[in-house]
Amino acid sequence: MSASCLKMADFQTNSPFLLSLFFLLSLSSFSLIQSSNYDQQELQWLDDKDDEISMFQSRHSSLRSCDFSKGKWVYDQTYPLYDANCPYLSSAVTCRKNGRPDSDYEKWRWKPHGCSIPRFDALDFLGRMRRKRIMLVGDSIMRNQWESLVCLVQSVVPTSRKSVIYNGPTMAFLALDFEMSIEFCWAPFLVELKREADGKRILHLDLIEENAKYWRGVDALVFDSAHWWTHSDKRSSWDFVMEGNNVYKGINPSLAYEKGMRTWAKWIDLNLDPRRTKVFFRTMSPRHNKENGGKCSKDKEPLKYLTRPHVPEPMVVLVKVLRSMEFPVSFQDVMTLSDLRRDGHPSVYARAAGGKNNQLMKDHNSDCSHWCLPGVPDTWNDILYAML
Repeated sequence: MSASCLKMADFQTNSPFLLSLFFLLSLSSFSLIQSSNYDQQELQWLDDKDDEISMFQSRHSSLRSCDFSKGKWVYDQTYPLYDANCPYLSSAVTCRKNGRPDSDYEKWRWKPHGCSIPRFDALDFLGRMRRKRIMLVGDSIMRNQWESLVCLVQSVVPTSRKSVIYNGPTMAFLALDFEMSIEFCWAPFLVELKREADGKRILHLDLIEENAKYWRGVDALVFDSAHWWTHSDKRSSWDFVMEGNNVYKGINPSLAYEKGMRTWAKWIDLNLDPRRTKVFFRTMSPRHNKENGGKCSKDKEPLKYLTRPHVPEPMVVLVKVLRSMEFPVSFQDVMTLSDLRRDGHPSVYARAAGGKNNQLMKDHNSDCSHWCLPGVPDTWNDILYAML
């Protein structure tokens, strides 16, 4: 049975941990999240393997009543679902606060063909996740989604009954009255990246436990890993790659990604029980670096269709790995719906204008990878909410 078919009631939670954690933190004060340093945008791999992906999507779509991956963006005056001043947003995604003059990018709702996504209900979500932990694992794009999810729920939690705690590469939003947590774990490769004494960065394709130890006992895990694997040579995220005792200076990125994902898949198969834990893998988020001369600031509304739809190579690899697994992982495809939203990136508004018009600051890098909030990741969380 697919993980997407399991009911929330089927979860078994690590409640002793949560109860003690919430008791210790019940008197802690409300804290704000500091902004993170977002990774640079680099070129992504593209590959025309649409048929293979479509077959995989169809197989998974048959397990639920709605195929969320196909549809259109409709303008909705009732959006956004939370205030743009949500205190949990990193400064890099608060685009209007950073000087973006338009706000229509906040008001688009994704409508799948032939069905609809239920409107996010914060109290219902908290009730379903009572005494449970949900963790989003990945890179800064996943941090983007985590901030969105926290902002979607935090307004219904009294200030004195919520807090944020930090533990190594993880951070957790706690809703104390519900004894639940929404967590983020920084693991852009999922497998381990280690820095040696000489400063060299070694990517270990067959090691994962230093990251995976934080995933144990979580009731719902949402994974993403692709962007850091696709950085160009000039911005490579590693100096060497290791597998066992073999060290590689140059390795095909697609091959490296597959080896890393198979290490992740093996850990999931061996260490998690689908009766206790629900696992999702969200597809990579598109980057629009190549459009508009590397800029995305010219776009003010969603595209109606893609003139040249492509499937990134990591998505092809991911599908192959998921097919080989014993554990039922739910496949969350946000690629196409996000690819239509070039208007949703921070662009030149990833930093405060400082009294100047950012559009005139041509020396600024244009962030066409991450997403303004409120914005596109809210839809990812709408879909996640529906799948849960």
